[in-house]
Amino acid sequence: MSDELIPRVLKVIATSKRIPLETVTIDSDFQQLGIDSMDAVEILFALENEFDISIPDDEVRSVRSVRDMCTGVEKLVAAKEAGGRAAQ
Repeated sequence: MSDELIPRVLKVIATSKRIPLETVTIDSDFQQLGIDSMDAVEILFALENEFDISIPDDEVRSVRSVRDMCTGVEKLVAAKEAGGRAAQ
């Protein structure tokens, strides 16, 4: 997983949930952080803006932890970059 991507995702989660950044780690799960389904939607919108990606609804349902979220964002960013290179 990208060393650049993880801190960006952690920051988006902390900012969206209005919790201290140091309380959010790659190993945190949403329940530990007090993130409910409404919070998750807000975080996903923020991640879409941060990384200029579109997160499919069907993938959202399986995300239960920060690690899941980082993995999903990384896949979408990689797909976007591969698509951009293919279009050139």
